[in-house]
Amino acid sequence: MNTYTAIASDDTPSLEAIKAQHKATWEDGDYSHFAKYMQEGAIEVLKGWDIAPHTTLLDVGCGAGQTAIPAAESGIQVTGIDLAENLVEYARERARKADLNARFHVGDAEDLPYADQSYDFVVSMFGAMFAPRPERVVNEFARLLKPGGQLFMANWTPTSMPTQMFKAVSRLVPTPSQTIPPVLWGDQTTVKQRLGKDFTDIRLTVRTYPQWQYPFDADELVNLFRTYFGPVKRAFDSSSDADQLTLRQSLKHIFQSNSTVKNGLLTITGGEYLEVVATRR
Repeated sequence: MNTYTAIASDDTPSLEAIKAQHKATWEDGDYSHFAKYMQEGAIEVLKGWDIAPHTTLLDVGCGAGQTAIPAAESGIQVTGIDLAENLVEYARERARKADLNARFHVGDAEDLPYADQSYDFVVSMFGAMFAPRPERVVNEFARLLKPGGQLFMANWTPTSMPTQMFKAVSRLVPTPSQTIPPVLWGDQTTVKQRLGKDFTDIRLTVRTYPQWQYPFDADELVNLFRTYFGPVKRAFDSSSDADQLTLRQSLKHIFQSNSTVKNGLLTITGGEYLEVVATRR
């Protein structure tokens, strides 16, 4: 979930160990169930990108297919890739049941198994931002896009509710000291620097994630994250009873302060993200 600038001494986790832990974290719980509450919002974000049918699209960090499946339903030729094998299998099953022309692979955003200039579009909705080395991710984006092809990303901002949540989790499960926060993908200056060499017409817009709602209160929302969302589940599972109570209280406060409640429906209002639109040179 972070960017790793160096592999240091014997007491520092290797890049391989960090990636293995990252993979295990996202395979824990059941993100496919968790993502159902964000599916309508993903569809709305995708519609805003206005990607034409019959074009080729690669979804990096596709998760359970919440972006890739709706894209395939609209006639786009979709490929999705994710580090988590269980999520890829779930996306494949969704595509099979819907008889969609979409393919899904297990793989690393830093080393994508596709030929140069294979895609008209590369997209990533809260996926590639968690890959360990962003410079390699950008190189892969640039390598795979056709000249004039477009990159679309949605990345949580430093002040968003998810960033607040990850900070609370990191107090119990610290990240390696050599890391750079993934949320820098939500910082406009950083994104311009990362994309500037290979991309032009870089457009950055701060938006709020739409239609993010739960039919229960903040206490039950903590339970949902604790049960199904890998990073939060692992933090609870590895902590003492006292630390679990502290984390539960912190998450409840974060959820309450970033939402509204009406007629028993909790709506997340703190889902601020940076929309990235850029064109391959």
